[in-house]
Amino acid sequence: MDLNRLNWNDLRIFLTVARSKTLSSAAKQLAIDDSTVSRRITHLEYHLNSALLERDHQGIHLTPQGEQLLQHVEDMERAALSLIESVSHAVSEPHGRVRVASMEGIATLYLAGQFATLKTRHPSLHIELVTSSTMIHVNRREADIFLSFFPLEARGLDALPIGEFSLYLYASESYLKNKGHPKSKEDLTNHDFVSYINDLIQLDTVRWLDEAISEPKIVFCSTSMLSQMYAAAAGMGIVMLPNFAHAESLGLIRLLENELLVSRTLWMSVHQDLRYTRRIKTTMSFLYEIFKQDYPCPPSIIMKEL
Repeated sequence: MDLNRLNWNDLRIFLTVARSKTLSSAAKQLAIDDSTVSRRITHLEYHLNSALLERDHQGIHLTPQGEQLLQHVEDMERAALSLIESVSHAVSEPHGRVRVASMEGIATLYLAGQFATLKTRHPSLHIELVTSSTMIHVNRREADIFLSFFPLEARGLDALPIGEFSLYLYASESYLKNKGHPKSKEDLTNHDFVSYINDLIQLDTVRWLDEAISEPKIVFCSTSMLSQMYAAAAGMGIVMLPNFAHAESLGLIRLLENELLVSRTLWMSVHQDLRYTRRIKTTMSFLYEIFKQDYPCPPSIIMKEL
């Protein structure tokens, strides 16, 4: 085909559709309407004389020709990122948007405040903090960096352990006054608990209460860790929270801290294509720094240098 007739913007749209798996999701990311996405894909297929996508009730799938094109377009994207990075080195200050995704609790109660320091150091960096209770697909560019209690496993991703959190049981003074203070793990069978809604848990790593007590008596459930914390502060029951929540600030009292040992390793996942770009590396280095200071990994976990 005539290279001059190839619309480079069509390739960008194709790449977004291939990653998002639906036209509507791609359109939303690109800030255009669904019909425009569909029209541009049809235009690309016409000029390449190949069907690139197959559609069924589950969404969009790439044809063998589409898979082949995707590899080439991803190579183009890597080259473009490299070009941008080489040009931006002429500017001393790292700049640009960095989208960091994590779970609601750690994002709200820890990361949001820490990013003020990063902004002071690097005013030209624009941080977007995404909170989610489900899986974030870094390989689809839904985020640049994903922090989670598990390592992401996908083609082209690096996952690094950067911290560890301990989890403890907490209760309010009013609850303990009414129900009594548990003196041992065995006493917990007589107490009420606040936890997640079991059938709506998206990530098994938050089933931490099950590691402390078998078949706890749940009296209040929420998909939100913050809601659980506030319910416990109101005297609803005992809740298990990570230490970054600083539950003591709400008057919650830590229970059996020397008897129950529950922890989670925090993983930082990033796409290999982005890891060494200046804006991403600066943000990753900052995250590595704060977790090493506040919530370091134990000696048994080797933290890789960035």
